[in-house]
Amino acid sequence: MENDELYSVKWYKSTHEFYRFLPKDIPKAHVYHVTGVNVDLSKSNDRMVTLNNVTFDSSGFYRCEVSAEAPSFHTAFAEGEITVFALPAQTVITGVKENYEMGDILKINCTSQRSRPAAMLAWTINHNKVSKDFINEFPVISDGTNLDTSTIGLEYPIVDENDIVNGEIVLRCTATIAPIYHQTVEERIVVAKRLAAVLESKETPIHVRTDQQNGNSSMSATWWITAALSLLVKLVQV
Repeated sequence: MENDELYSVKWYKSTHEFYRFLPKDIPKAHVYHVTGVNVDLSKSNDRMVTLNNVTFDSSGFYRCEVSAEAPSFHTAFAEGEITVFALPAQTVITGVKENYEMGDILKINCTSQRSRPAAMLAWTINHNKVSKDFINEFPVISDGTNLDTSTIGLEYPIVDENDIVNGEIVLRCTATIAPIYHQTVEERIVVAKRLAAVLESKETPIHVRTDQQNGNSSMSATWWITAALSLLVKLVQV
C-alpha cells in the first residue's frame, strides 16, 4: 500500500470502532464512544492513536485497519492486546521480632497491597528458596475497587546453624507481576546466643564403719551415702 492514496484509518476495541481518520473529511478525525477508551485527539492522527486516563476497562484486543483509495481499495490491518495493570501500593514484611534464639520458630508474613492482578509472592532465606513445608498461603483479598491484596506466611524453625551467617538470617520476600513488576523487600533477623545452665552430678559412695564390742559379738554397719561432689555450670552456645 506504499504507493496507494490513503482513504481511511479505523481503530477498533474488540469489534467496536472508536477512532476514524479520513484525510479528505473536515474534521479529519472522528471519535466514537467505547467504554474504557478515551482518545486524545490532539495526539492522534493517521499513524497513531493516544489514549488518556486508561482504566481496567481499557484492557482488551485492539485492531487498526488501513484502507486505500480507488482504484485499488487495498486494506491492511494489525491487532494486539492491551492489559492495564495496577502496581502494588507497597510490599511489606510484618511480625518480625527484635531478637531470636536457636530453637525459636520464626512466624512472619509478607503482604503486597492493592494491585491488579494480585502479586505472586515468594520467600528466600539467605538467597535460598524456602520449602513449601514452611509456607502459609492465604486467600487473595479484594477491596471492592478491583484491587487485590496478597499475603504469604513463613513459619520456620531456627534449628540449623548453617542458616545463621554472622549472627543473622537474611529473609527476602519477592513480589512479582509478570512481566512488568518485580520488587524484593528484606529483613535481617538477629539470632542471639542462648545461655543454658547444665547441672551435672556424680554419685560417689562414702563408706562409714562403726564397731561395737559386746563379749564375743561384734556389730558393724555400713552406710552408703550419695553425695553430690560436683556442680558444673556451663555456658552452652546453642
